[in-house]
Amino acid sequence: MTDLANQYAALANAFNARDWLKVREISAQLLPLMPDHGAVRYMAGISCLELAQIAPALEHLRHAVLLEPLRVHYLAQLARVLSITQQLDEARLCADRAMQLGPADPVSLNALGQVYTKAQAHPEAVEAFSRAVALMSNDAAYRFNLGNALIAGGRFAAATIELETCIKLDSCYWPAYLARAQLRRWSSSENHIGELSSLVQKHQGDHHALAQLQMALAKECEDVGRYHDAFANYTLGKTAGGLLRSYSSERDEELFNAVMASVQSAQPGKVGFATDEPIFVIGMPRTGTTLLDRIITSHPDAASAGELQNFGMTIKRMSGSKTRMMLDVDTISSTRQIDWSALGDSYLRSTRPATGKTRHFVDKLPHNFIYAGHIANALPNAKIICVRRHPLDTCLSNFRYAFSPESPYYDYSYSLLDTGRYYVLFDRLMAHWRRIFPGRIMEVRYESLVESQEETTRSILAHCGLTWNSSCLQFQDNPAPVATASATQVREPIYRTALHRWRRYQTELNELESMLVGEGIEFES
Repeated sequence: MTDLANQYAALANAFNARDWLKVREISAQLLPLMPDHGAVRYMAGISCLELAQIAPALEHLRHAVLLEPLRVHYLAQLARVLSITQQLDEARLCADRAMQLGPADPVSLNALGQVYTKAQAHPEAVEAFSRAVALMSNDAAYRFNLGNALIAGGRFAAATIELETCIKLDSCYWPAYLARAQLRRWSSSENHIGELSSLVQKHQGDHHALAQLQMALAKECEDVGRYHDAFANYTLGKTAGGLLRSYSSERDEELFNAVMASVQSAQPGKVGFATDEPIFVIGMPRTGTTLLDRIITSHPDAASAGELQNFGMTIKRMSGSKTRMMLDVDTISSTRQIDWSALGDSYLRSTRPATGKTRHFVDKLPHNFIYAGHIANALPNAKIICVRRHPLDTCLSNFRYAFSPESPYYDYSYSLLDTGRYYVLFDRLMAHWRRIFPGRIMEVRYESLVESQEETTRSILAHCGLTWNSSCLQFQDNPAPVATASATQVREPIYRTALHRWRRYQTELNELESMLVGEGIEFES
């Protein structure tokens, strides 16, 4: 056996053993000698991916696919890295190519399902995950992923089966307990409070477990009216989750100040990119943004694009900032001389091919409120609607929900008072946008959507330049997938039970209320 063959065998052995440092070391030695060997490129790419070296991973996997374009697992992993880097249009195309080749290994199918999920292509995600489960039915992670994809498609009974199966396969798959709790409203005769309480006691000290289990327990306690127990568990669950993160309210304040400093005036309309396709739905999370998205996109001339990261990613790329975070002071400060028209054009092109099939599309990433001034200047004809909700309900709803731990947006929500401080920053930023862009951002009260549905819906459609369509009142019949925290709620008609939820927790919210009042936040008690 030649030295080259020996090295290649050592590389394959290290790859099979998942010794990623060894794979990287050996592939670095082999690539100068075998630069056009697809398998070496592929293994080098996977090792870089596993070691969180995304740029070289992308380079190696692109090269591997170029060399061997019919290798399904090469395409699947390239699509996965493209989705990680938010190149979702290319990731989707790459995933489609892989699926057309008929993948037959569960790892590739699971990766493709994750790509489709991130690209908001939920029927395709269900197909990929279902095929992965068919090939490896005893894998808890595959079952969990399929369950979440089914939830996005409104197939709750099937999702319940997958989540229950996931828990049976792996009793320590903690996210499945929380997903199950959030799937429906539980009753005093049907719930998992006893099971969850036992698990919480059994896993004291395990912050990863408690961050999920106590939030699930809190949700089910709240469903049956045990509000004191619910709040205690929300607090314990969020505290456990917060110990796994590093949050600074002062850092967010610095960021918001940089945002306000970066956009100090409205640009003439001709400076931006002239398209009226996008409708941006913004606001604090858990305030009704998904509800508003469903209402608008029940109109035949509007389609939901989901919670796109595209505007922030386009800002990051065009700012020239080299920092690791997509959103930070350096990035925002680097946008002061940005080409507004190019920013708007690049954003719109980045949404293809998922958009462009209807006259309008809705981008409903709530945290786009941070970029509202940039959006207004870059896309002067785009509509922007901010959903507002009672401050105490807003803060409570953020605190009582377990957001995705992978997301960089929600670190404030692990503390009730940090959530209140974040609300104050949001309120000040929105006041800044109102001063600079008077009348440009429509602000809609969640309470008005609930209490005066038709009147409020009519004004929203008029603001968007859409004709009246009564189907917007039956948004619960909208068949489009929903991949947000409100996936179950928005498949029901308007309901009033979420109004003034804070009153159930009035004692527990006293300190928050005092802090908000002290910061000048006004609201009805």
